[in-house]
Amino acid sequence: MSFSPSNPLDDELAQATLQQLRRKEGSWVDWGKGCQQLQKAGYSPQDIFSETGIEPAYQNLTIVASQVFESLVAEGAAAELLDYCRGPRSDVLYELRVLNHSQRLAAAALAMDKRLDAEETRQVTQAMKEFKKAGAAPAEFTNHPGDAMAYQVWRWAKAKKDLQARSRLIAQGLKFAHSEGARRQIESLLSDFSVTPLDRPPLLPLYRLEQEDELPRLIPVVGTFPLTVSQVDAIAPITEIEPFRIATVTTQTQYVPIPGWQAVLKAEDPIAILCRNSDLPNPPDGPLEQVVVVVDRASQDWHNQAYWLTAQEKEVELNWFSSAPDVDILGQVVLILRPKRILDENNLLEPWQMDD
Repeated sequence: MSFSPSNPLDDELAQATLQQLRRKEGSWVDWGKGCQQLQKAGYSPQDIFSETGIEPAYQNLTIVASQVFESLVAEGAAAELLDYCRGPRSDVLYELRVLNHSQRLAAAALAMDKRLDAEETRQVTQAMKEFKKAGAAPAEFTNHPGDAMAYQVWRWAKAKKDLQARSRLIAQGLKFAHSEGARRQIESLLSDFSVTPLDRPPLLPLYRLEQEDELPRLIPVVGTFPLTVSQVDAIAPITEIEPFRIATVTTQTQYVPIPGWQAVLKAEDPIAILCRNSDLPNPPDGPLEQVVVVVDRASQDWHNQAYWLTAQEKEVELNWFSSAPDVDILGQVVLILRPKRILDENNLLEPWQMDD
C-alpha cells in the first residue's frame, strides 16, 4: 500500500475507519467522510478500494455528496429533510454540488417533495442555473427551483408542434410549478397552440490537434549575433505542461514559436539565436535573409555530423569540426529556420495577362 500522509491520521483511527467502511457501518454520509479522511491522510482511492471494496468512483460520489449534506446541515435543513437525504440518496445530493448552499437547500427540499431521482435532480439544477441567466423570464416565474424547472419546460413546450409531446411537457411543467403565476403560464399552453422556436446556441468552435507540428514550442531567444557566452548562459530553460505545452514565463525573455517538428521536440534545453544566413558556417546560396538558429544546450557531446555553438573567448560562434575541437561546446544546432517566403505583393495586385 502506498501511503504518504499529508494530514496524518492516528494509525488506530485509520484502521477503525477502514473497518467501518469494510463493514458498511453507518450511513453513506459516514462513508464519504471516512473516505475523505483517509484520502487526506495519504491513502489513494485504489488503496481504499483494496481495503474496503468501495470503488474509487463511488468514493468520489460519497465524498462530494457528504460535503453537500454538511452544507444542508449548515443551512439549517429540517430533520425530516436530512433523514430523507440519508435515504440513501447520495446520487441525488451529488447532483446539487454545482449550486450554492442556499440553492442546495431549496433544491433538496424539492427533490424530497417531488421524490426526484438523480437524473431529474440534474435537470432541476441545470434549470436553476439557466433561469438565473435568463434575463427575459416572465415575472410569473419565481426563483423557486420548481418554478425554474417549470420555466424551462414551458419554453420547451412552446417550441413543440407535436401535440402529444407538447402535452407531456405541459404535464411535466404542472408537476414542478410552485407559484400560481407559473401554473397559469403553463396552463395557458392548453389553449394557445402557437409555436415559438427555441433560440439554439451556436456550435462550439471545437478543433482537435492532429499533428505534433500543429502545436508550436516556445523557444527563449538569446538575441542577435554577435553574442557573448554570458548572454547564452543567462537564458533560463522553461518547462512546459502537456497536452498543450503551457509555459510559465518568469523573466522578461523574448520567445519565438517554432513548429513542433521532431528535432525541436527532442531538444532538452533549446535556445534560439537570430543571425543572417551569411553568418552560418557553410552558408547557403540565395539572397541575404535573417534566420533563427535553434541550439540544444543539453547536447554537448561532439560528433562530426552536426554543427555546434562554441565559445570563442567571450563571444560565441557557429562551427563545424571534422575532428574533436579544443574549444568549449555550448550546444548542438538542431534547426535553422528560414522566414516564410512571401510572393511579390505587387504581382498580387496586377490583373493576369495572357498572350493570345
